[in-house]
Amino acid sequence: MLVSVINSLEARTVLDAGCDIIDIKNPLEGSLGANHPNIIREIVKLVNGSVEISATIGDLPNLPGTASLAALGAASLGVNYIKAGIYDVKRVDEAVKLSRWIVEAINSFSLPTKVIICGYGDAEYIGSIHPRQLPFIAYKSEASGILIDLKSKTSETIFDYLSHEEISSIVKKAHDFGLTVALAGGLGKEHINILRNLEIDIMGVRRNVCNNMRWTECRISYDKVKEMYNLVKG
Repeated sequence: MLVSVINSLEARTVLDAGCDIIDIKNPLEGSLGANHPNIIREIVKLVNGSVEISATIGDLPNLPGTASLAALGAASLGVNYIKAGIYDVKRVDEAVKLSRWIVEAINSFSLPTKVIICGYGDAEYIGSIHPRQLPFIAYKSEASGILIDLKSKTSETIFDYLSHEEISSIVKKAHDFGLTVALAGGLGKEHINILRNLEIDIMGVRRNVCNNMRWTECRISYDKVKEMYNLVKG
């Protein structure tokens, strides 16, 4: 289970409650909004290797140079994963180039950070690349995995946009390429068994382990994280 946090206070709460991956993001800048390097550094120091850490680098435009610099900066802070949102990118070849530049930037400096290429279940509504393309894009760029999330953070879930069959097909293609698959987007405890049946590797949560469902205002709840984690591990 991956839990997204916005600061070291939330990270401490999640560590105490239980999780497998702490994900650092900034909801004020979007579903995969990037946080400040100082906050990432604080959380890396706090966690001290006890769980894995991921950091988002943004809902990205088609600017490979900018994206690669952002990825290298985040990777240099000691996180295990970089999550890059392929947002304002219209063609698969452009997405492959953007993703490859990110991977090459990290590899060129011999950093161990893995790259996760992220797409959006609501892609057809935001004019982005459909997540069915993610396995190919990640494979061609030599990334380590994919994430499907939602750009729009409302009461809807990923399953309001993608059917179980669509997600299953994406998972199979990704696993055939040797990629890790993460799923997020309004997921709650009622989805845990569904994710198991779909063979999802990582469940990403925030809204459903917060004290309310307002994406940019909610705060992590210890009790909700603990309950969710126990169910995931049960």
